[in-house]
Amino acid sequence: MDMKTRILFNAECPICNAEICHYRSYADRRGILMEFDDLIQTDLSFYGVDQEDAARRLHVFHEGKVISGVSAFAVIWAQLPRYRWLARMVCLPIIHPISTLVYDHILAPILYAMHLRRQRKKTG
Repeated sequence: MDMKTRILFNAECPICNAEICHYRSYADRRGILMEFDDLIQTDLSFYGVDQEDAARRLHVFHEGKVISGVSAFAVIWAQLPRYRWLARMVCLPIIHPISTLVYDHILAPILYAMHLRRQRKKTG
């Protein structure tokens, strides 16, 4: 079984795409095995989400389970030497719930609203 970390992201979101492309480039240069799945071109059943859920927040498949939100970022960061400190910090007992709250109730909804706006413009 393939045990690479797989990251599901919204390539149509300029912010998400830029961040994930940075991680991909960083991982590739260092030989870190990660797979990057664009939610538009991926079988979402692998992640157990639909298109809307996938667009709402970051999802990662790691060690046999799907992780989302801030914890998904921590999984990515923990594997990238430059970002390990950030993974450790975001997982601290006081920081994790605060960062989860900010991501779940501020950042992710803003990015999702921007995604919906782009989709409306695309369809006319």
